[in-house]
Amino acid sequence: MRPCVVAAALLALGAGVARADDPKLLPNERAFAFSARGVDERTVEARFVIADGYYLYRDKLRFSAEPGTMAPPTLPPGKVKEDQFFGKVETYRNQIVVRLPLETAAPGKSITVHAESQGCADLGVCYPPQVQNVTLTLPQAGGRPGMPVEAAPQKKSWLQ
Repeated sequence: MRPCVVAAALLALGAGVARADDPKLLPNERAFAFSARGVDERTVEARFVIADGYYLYRDKLRFSAEPGTMAPPTLPPGKVKEDQFFGKVETYRNQIVVRLPLETAAPGKSITVHAESQGCADLGVCYPPQVQNVTLTLPQAGGRPGMPVEAAPQKKSWLQ
C-alpha cells in the first residue's frame, strides 16, 4: 500500500496525536474544488481551485467525457517538488485551468466531465485519488461560453 494511502487511512481512523492547535484537514472536494464550463461547442474549460496549504500532482490528472471522446489535454507545467511520497514530481498550487478539446460533441447538449486527481496537504497527508464529475451543456455553435458548474457546490446556510 502506498504511504499516502496509509497516511490518509490512519488520519481517517483518528490515529496519531492531535493537539488543540492542529489545523483541520479539508474534505477532498474542498481542498481540490473542481468545476467546468463549456467554452464553445467543442471545448470544455476545467478548473481546480486548490486551497492554501494543498497541492495537486500533475501526473495524477486525468479527464474524460461522456457521451463523446476527448483529445488528450495539454497540461501546463507544474512546479517541480521533491515529494516525500512520490519523489521528484510536478505539482500545482492555487489553481489550474485546462482546456479540454472534445473530438465528438453535440452543441447544445449535456455532457458529463470526469476529472480524476490526487493531491496532498503540506501537513504531510496525502488524499486517495478522487473522481469528481460535472454535467454541463455545451454552447451552440457561435454561442456564448457557459457558466461554471461546480462538482461540489458549497451549501448555503441560513446563518451566513
